[in-house]
Amino acid sequence: MPEKASIKQDDLQILRKRMTALKNERSSWDAHWKELRDFFCPRRGRFPEEKKNDGSKKHGLILDSTPVYAVRVLAAGLKGGLTSPARPWFRLGVPDPDMMDFQPIKEWLYIVEERMRTAFLKSNVYQSLHHSYGELGVFGTALMSMLFDFDSIFRARPYTVGEYYLSCDAKQRVNAFYRTYSMTVSQIIEEFGIDNVSDRVKTAYNNNNTEQLINVCHIVEKNDNRLKLKDAQGRPFRAIYFEESESETVLRISGSKYFPVLAPRWDSVSGDVYGSSPAMDVLGDVKMLQKMQAKGMLALDKSIDPPLRAPGSLADYSGGINTAPGGVTFTPVNAGNEAFTPLYEIAPNFQQLEYKNEKVQAMINQGLYKDLFLMIANSETGKQTAFEVAKRYEEKLTMLGPVLDRLHNELLDPLIDITFRLMSENGCFPEPPPEIQGQSLRVEYISILAQAQKMSGITGLEQLSGFVGNIAAVKPEILDKIDFDKAVDTYGEILGVPPS
Repeated sequence: MPEKASIKQDDLQILRKRMTALKNERSSWDAHWKELRDFFCPRRGRFPEEKKNDGSKKHGLILDSTPVYAVRVLAAGLKGGLTSPARPWFRLGVPDPDMMDFQPIKEWLYIVEERMRTAFLKSNVYQSLHHSYGELGVFGTALMSMLFDFDSIFRARPYTVGEYYLSCDAKQRVNAFYRTYSMTVSQIIEEFGIDNVSDRVKTAYNNNNTEQLINVCHIVEKNDNRLKLKDAQGRPFRAIYFEESESETVLRISGSKYFPVLAPRWDSVSGDVYGSSPAMDVLGDVKMLQKMQAKGMLALDKSIDPPLRAPGSLADYSGGINTAPGGVTFTPVNAGNEAFTPLYEIAPNFQQLEYKNEKVQAMINQGLYKDLFLMIANSETGKQTAFEVAKRYEEKLTMLGPVLDRLHNELLDPLIDITFRLMSENGCFPEPPPEIQGQSLRVEYISILAQAQKMSGITGLEQLSGFVGNIAAVKPEILDKIDFDKAVDTYGEILGVPPS
C-alpha cells in the first residue's frame, strides 16, 4: 500500500496564503463576470458563495436571446473551424524541412497524427474544447486540464469561470492554478480512497451520509523550493489536494513533467492574468437591446390594452391614476363625459423601434463573430460569385487572426504536447525512424480557419500557374521556370493532403 501523503502545517499555510492572495487579486473581475453571465450564459460560472447544482431560474434579465444564440454560434464556429472532429486540424513535422521529404519520416508522422486524432475522438476532449470556446467568448479566459486516464489514455476536465484562481510566470504564461470545490462524501472516497480522508469523512460515510458536501482545495503549480515534498518526486510541477477545513488531512500529492492546465485568453493586457472577451465589448449593446425590448413590449401592451378613463359614478373615486395596460382611472362625472375613453393617446412608432432593434442585434452578432461563422448561410444566394464570397471570408478572417494565433499558442500547442507525451509514455506509437529519434517535433495547424488564413498562398500558386500556362501557348520553353513537383507538394501541404 502506498505511503499516505503528508505535508507540514507550515507548508499548508504557505499554500493557503497564496490562495488568499490570488483570490484577492481576482476579486475585481468577479462583478464583471457575473454581469456577463447574467446577459450571455446564465448557467455558466460558479463563484465561492454559490451552491452547486442550483436549478433555479437564471434567465430573468434576458428578453431578447440574440446574445445567447450568438455565443452558441461563436463556440460552435471555433470548434468546427479550429478543432473539428470530422477532419484533420493539425499536422506534425520535424525542424529540418529537408527531412520532411524522407518517406519513412512522413509516414511515421502521419501514423502518429492519426492515432492522436483517434484518441481525441475516444476521449472527452472535443466536448471540453467546445465548453472552453464558450467561456472564452464570454469571459475572455477559459480553463481545462489534461490528465492521464486508464481507459482512454487521457481525459480533459473543463472548468467554469469563478471556480479557479490563476497566476503567471515572468513570460506571462499561466503556471499556477488554485481552486476550491465541493465533492460528496462518496465522490471523495472514490477519488482518493477511504484511507486518505479525514475522520469526519469516514464517519459521514459509515453513517450513510454519502451526499454530504466536503470542500476540497486543488493546487497545481511550479515545484519550487518553497515546499519540500518528496511525493512530487522532484518533477517540475506539483499537484496537491487537501480538505479545506481539515488542515492535517492531505488527500494526494503528485508530481508532473508538464503543466497539465490549459488556460487560453481571448486577449490580454500586459501584466493581466485574466483576459478580455468580445462579450465585454458588446455588453453595452446587449443591455440596450434588453431595455429596448422591455420598453417596446410595454408600448405594444399599452397600444393593445390602453389605460382607460371611466366616469366616477361607476366606482368610488379614489383620485389615483392607473397607467398600467388595461388599467382604469375613475374621474368625476362631467357633462358628455360618461363613457370609457383612453386616459391618453398611445401611438409608438413600432417600425422605427424594430429598425433600431435590428441595428443593435446586428452589432451584437458582429461583435461576437456570428456574421463570420454564418456568412455563407446568411448570404443572398445567387447574388455573389464564389470569388466574392472567398474575398469577404478572407477579409473577415483578418479580424480573427490575432485570436487564432493566441489560441494556437495557449490552447492547442500545449494540448498537442500533453497528448503526445501521454501517448508516447504509454507505448501508443511505433518506434520513430532513427533519423529523428531524440528530436523535437513541430506542429502546423491545418484547420478550416488556419487554412483560410493561408489561402493567399494557394491563390498565388493558381495565378502563377495560369499566367505561365497562357505564356506557354506561345513560348513552351517558359515551363522550365516552374518546378511542378515542388508546386504540387506545396499545394498539398497547404490543403493538408495526406503525404501518401
